[in-house]
Amino acid sequence: MALLRDRVAVETDPAVKDEIEIGLAVGALDSAEPKARLEAVSALAGKVRPQVRNRLAAMLEKTAEGGFVEPDEAVRNAATDAVRSIDRQRAFYSAIETLFFGLSVGSVLVLVAIGLAITFGVMGVINMAHGEVMMLGAYTTYVVQLLMPNHIGASILVAIPAAFLVGGVFGVVLERTIIRFLYGRPLETLLATFGVSLVLQQLVRSTFSANNRSVETPAWMSGTWQLNGALSITYNRLYIVIFTLIVFAILVAVLKRTRLGLDIRAVSQNRSMAQAMGIRTEWVDAMTFGLGSGIAGIAGVALSQFTNVGPNLGQSYIIDSFLVVVFGGVGNLWGTLVGGMSMGVVNQLLEPYAGAVLAKIFVLVALILFIQRWPRGLFPQTGRAAESQ
Repeated sequence: MALLRDRVAVETDPAVKDEIEIGLAVGALDSAEPKARLEAVSALAGKVRPQVRNRLAAMLEKTAEGGFVEPDEAVRNAATDAVRSIDRQRAFYSAIETLFFGLSVGSVLVLVAIGLAITFGVMGVINMAHGEVMMLGAYTTYVVQLLMPNHIGASILVAIPAAFLVGGVFGVVLERTIIRFLYGRPLETLLATFGVSLVLQQLVRSTFSANNRSVETPAWMSGTWQLNGALSITYNRLYIVIFTLIVFAILVAVLKRTRLGLDIRAVSQNRSMAQAMGIRTEWVDAMTFGLGSGIAGIAGVALSQFTNVGPNLGQSYIIDSFLVVVFGGVGNLWGTLVGGMSMGVVNQLLEPYAGAVLAKIFVLVALILFIQRWPRGLFPQTGRAAESQ
């Protein structure tokens, strides 16, 4: 304590000085003087770290003789107020942490659902193999790490374009070989893509076995950003949120500023008129399917940083991604963004109280009630694009 008192007077680093002052205040709680203890409680009242809160709460406990650990009533009252203040602040920071976790989960849903929103909005195709395309992206990340064992930090950056290419090429091949023969037949399309999803799952089992594979998180994505004693944010979740926003911004720019985006929007609004104006709608369909599948592959890269990679990875997210598309509005990117983030946050808020299964049931029931009132989602399409819905 004497060394700390001497050091606090000359310490120039604010963070170190704050730690020293906290240590001195905690030590002063054992002082024989009530005044010193009262001053220490006042100094610790705004500190939200659990060690400080537990030390103050210990002063309010009763002894075996029926008295209190802290004999002075004024000090006890100050400690009680300090504990309540700390609890309020910790509850606030806990809510922020839960909100952030929900946004990170919602980010993955957005990445998966964007591809569905594009393909269904333009082509009216319900692709049940979309989750397996995401699985291919996750396995691409695993393979890239196997090929770059000494450069794990850079492997994730290589895996992003690689997964986009794998997913995009698979999407174009799927559209050219199966989907294009089934336009206007939604039930057959659904069954065909469901069959493709089963084939992909078995192909992965035969290639990598049925066991889950672990993808190593790069060092620059590991660790925690400690904002204060009660609020911490994991770097991998933070990067996933930022990555999702970047992908979303790039996709919006592609659809708004490029010839491909112009063609996609034209076909989605009025296919017959676009075809009459000379747009090769079959080429647009293939590119659209490839673009949506490529983004699903990127979603697999993001998801590999949250969980193990396995053959059933896509099945865990495909239903949620469909719900996001329906909730946000079919074919609307902004609706997909808002819907995915909202569902991620709501799930995180409900899970501590209802459990994972009941939370999903509550969300599903709420979505059913919402669709009954607003059948076209939060951001419905307008004009000619809405006539076919």
